[in-house]
Amino acid sequence: MIRDYVTMRDGVCLSVTLFLPAKQPAPCILEALPYRKDDMTSGWRPEYERFAREFGYAVARVDVRGTGSSGGFATDEYPIVEQSDLAEVITWLANQPWCTGNIGMFGTSYGGFNSFQLACERPAHLKAIVPIYATDDRFTDDVHQMGGARKWLDIVDYCHYMAPMNLLPPVPEVWGESWREEWVRRIESNEPWLFTWLSHPVDDAYWRHGSVRPDYDRIDIPTMIIAGWADGYRNTSFRTVAAIGAPTRLLAGPWAHAAPTSSAPGPRIDHIIEIAAFFDEHLREGSTTWQLPHTWFCRFSHAPDPVLDTVPGQWRSDTWPSARSSELAIALSDQPTYVVRPDIGIAAWISCAGHLPYGQPDDQRFDDAASLTWDIPITAPLEIAGNAHLRADVTATCPHPIIAVRLCDVAPDGTSTLVTRGTLLVGPSGVVDVELEATAWQWQAGRTLRVSVAGADWPNVVAPAGPGTLTLRAATITLPIYHCDPSLPVPEFRPGAPSSSEDSEGVTWRIEQDVVSHRTRCVVGSRSDYETPFGSASERYDGWVSVDTRTFEQRAHSDVEFSLRFSEVAATVRSVLDIVTTGDTYEVTVAITVHDGSELVAEPRWQRSFPRA
Repeated sequence: MIRDYVTMRDGVCLSVTLFLPAKQPAPCILEALPYRKDDMTSGWRPEYERFAREFGYAVARVDVRGTGSSGGFATDEYPIVEQSDLAEVITWLANQPWCTGNIGMFGTSYGGFNSFQLACERPAHLKAIVPIYATDDRFTDDVHQMGGARKWLDIVDYCHYMAPMNLLPPVPEVWGESWREEWVRRIESNEPWLFTWLSHPVDDAYWRHGSVRPDYDRIDIPTMIIAGWADGYRNTSFRTVAAIGAPTRLLAGPWAHAAPTSSAPGPRIDHIIEIAAFFDEHLREGSTTWQLPHTWFCRFSHAPDPVLDTVPGQWRSDTWPSARSSELAIALSDQPTYVVRPDIGIAAWISCAGHLPYGQPDDQRFDDAASLTWDIPITAPLEIAGNAHLRADVTATCPHPIIAVRLCDVAPDGTSTLVTRGTLLVGPSGVVDVELEATAWQWQAGRTLRVSVAGADWPNVVAPAGPGTLTLRAATITLPIYHCDPSLPVPEFRPGAPSSSEDSEGVTWRIEQDVVSHRTRCVVGSRSDYETPFGSASERYDGWVSVDTRTFEQRAHSDVEFSLRFSEVAATVRSVLDIVTTGDTYEVTVAITVHDGSELVAEPRWQRSFPRA
């Protein structure tokens, strides 16, 4: 492992860590993140060493501008300057004596986002990308909005914890003698990124920057997408490989926002082999390893379980769009006007499952009972692959109304398993088209396909701003039917870990309903402690969101603390976020304390108001 710096044209130095293979020159694969490669994510090292040792690739990890061990200002996620920086990094890597000049990009989540973004920029040496759990649309399919409605539980997680993380000091042993001056500069210059995101409540040029959709033709290099049906970025699957004109591969499994080798749920596979094979083909002119380019796991009917370990089902391989696909439109009978309840959705929890406490959906029957439902008996296996749509003429009387649609698989005993969901911020009246998240599922004979519609999907997204009703007329659910051909070849995957990496120790995942005060609250929490190459680190996350079921007042509270202990410093940054929304605004307070041991270094505070869409 080698640490180096790449100097940008404006003089800012970005820190890069290199893992070089024994045989050189070699192609290089790049990952760029804001998550501090030298401590917070240093534990990911075995994966990079494996790429170098087992597959002969050079691997470059970069802290993006203003984060970790890199200089500059961390002004936002995916700023314009970041794409310029990474294009310069790619040129620098290609010109190193140990590199063949062929560069690939890969990464999970943030690193998948900027892999897409750099492919759109078309730097000369970038030959292929592998985005893992990443989106092609920052407005509709990120942690900020879903169908135009503000993500709510996510606001106490990633949307907040980047504020304290960005105020941690650089690693003294990596940065050098001026590390404390750099720490002070970061404290004085950083503002929570959340403020920028809240200031853009509608789809505008801000969100189009960094989004591939709708201009997919900007990507002209081979692209392999890894997606998970329990992940929030699952829509970057069928639609994206169908839209990109360059060669594509899709590998979509049942996974959450965790490595396919260790995810819950499984089946878990060794995805590193698959990534290396794709890069072999496009960085080394190797041979194609899959007979059919797109492979996905079709989940079969099963009982719900919030800590589900393995899903029953089968792998499918095909081209996409597929000749075996069709649509089935089912008319839904008109039902009486529905009185919106704001806490429907707590059994579905959150769109983007990840590490605990963000687990899998529970039994949907209780939310179903408080929703509009239509039941369709299944007499023979029925399989879907793609995005279902609900179209209807909707009248809504809530302020800031939404329509939330869930597709469920109901067992003979009434147990209801969530298949997919979709949410849309709507107007007072008009015809709407709610696109449900992409999935692959097969209902077994004897089960029931249930369509559930409510006026809230809470705490996944913010509930309407006040009481009201929802009326649907002339509703139709359109299913993306897939006709499986068992004769088509399916790749055999090397198994991943026998069990997931999830550990429930120290995890809080609690739903509280105060009957007297008419308040529902969802509470989350977790903590981890670990060693880093230069010291030790700890992370603590505690948060909750609440809704008053009479007034629809909603609150969010997040308390996050990061600690880094080096020989030179014991840095602790704690940030407390509070948000309340009762009408047309979000009232936001952020209070941060920065300590070196027991000494208070800084105490920044912010209080802001932002409009609801």
